[in-house]
Amino acid sequence: MPSPFPGMDPFLEHPDIFPDLHDRLNTHLSEVLQAGLPSPYYAVIGRRTWIEVSQRYIGPDVQVQRSRRGSPPAQELSAGVAVAATVKPRVVRVPHDERREPFLDLYVRQGSDKRLVTSIEILSLTNKTPGEHGRELYLRKQREILGSKVHLVEIDLLRGGEHSTAVPCQLVRAEVGPFDYHVCVHHFDNLEDYFIYPIQLDERLPQIDIPLLPGDPAVTIDLQAVLDHCYDAGPYAREVSYQADTPVPPLRPDQQEWAKGVLQRTPPGQ
Repeated sequence: MPSPFPGMDPFLEHPDIFPDLHDRLNTHLSEVLQAGLPSPYYAVIGRRTWIEVSQRYIGPDVQVQRSRRGSPPAQELSAGVAVAATVKPRVVRVPHDERREPFLDLYVRQGSDKRLVTSIEILSLTNKTPGEHGRELYLRKQREILGSKVHLVEIDLLRGGEHSTAVPCQLVRAEVGPFDYHVCVHHFDNLEDYFIYPIQLDERLPQIDIPLLPGDPAVTIDLQAVLDHCYDAGPYAREVSYQADTPVPPLRPDQQEWAKGVLQRTPPGQ
């Protein structure tokens, strides 16, 4: 049961929905890559794990006890005698919320050794949220990859959040114009050039080239076909109420009119 939208479905960007889609995209993309990679290349799903913590105060800071029956009032006590008070410690509850986030790595077998060739990141909501530890880990990995002999492919299917791919947003817009989604590809053997695939909401997702070692041809992936497979295999046609729900983040007025027309022409499930 295909999505009614020709490219990325904006309803799938909702924070309650995208994490599931993110997992499915990584899994199916690894399967498609594995089927298309020449020997001795292979694809592996990695997991980035971290702990997010939050702090909140529970209970009173200080509690003054009522005097025992028959005891003199506190002000009548002789000098040097403390008021009957019990100071309770502040209770700081620190929930340990373990997060796990998949990514893809392409390796090549070289004798008894293996070499990391390409790292593929489908950006998550956490990657684009300021203050999240997961974003810090992502940007750190990004810097490490860009300074190494490993290709980097970043796929951003989220309109919201902070721009997080390797090329600054202003520079991307200056070179390719406006975009809603995009793919950024960096070749380690071509340090200054980044290959940008700009994507508008009303456009089909592109075919992208996944670089291998110099001298080996890139593997082409149909990103739209990967998304369509995940939509068909997932719960989204039942989970999303296209008539009642609103995309998050909201669409621009012109996009709202376009999306309304799409849903009228191609009702979900048809």
